[in-house]
Amino acid sequence: MIQNRQDCVEAVDLALEGEWDKAHSIVQEIETDYAQWIHAVLHKIEGDIHNSRYWYNRSGLKSYESYKDPDYELSVIKDALLA
Repeated sequence: MIQNRQDCVEAVDLALEGEWDKAHSIVQEIETDYAQWIHAVLHKIEGDIHNSRYWYNRSGLKSYESYKDPDYELSVIKDALLA
């Protein structure tokens, strides 16, 4: 679980740096709620609303409408992962 958490933090950092493809490669291999939430945000950033909503639903943590700013949302996720 700790490794998954570290991988998720790395994915968030990559996404915040604009490296969405690298972040996506990480989270699509992890089956935790937080990885699925990150996955949802990445699809939101890409403008893929349908896929984004799918991943929000799978994560069960938030909804597509919970945050307007994806960067802020990623920061919230990172804070939660590091808590």
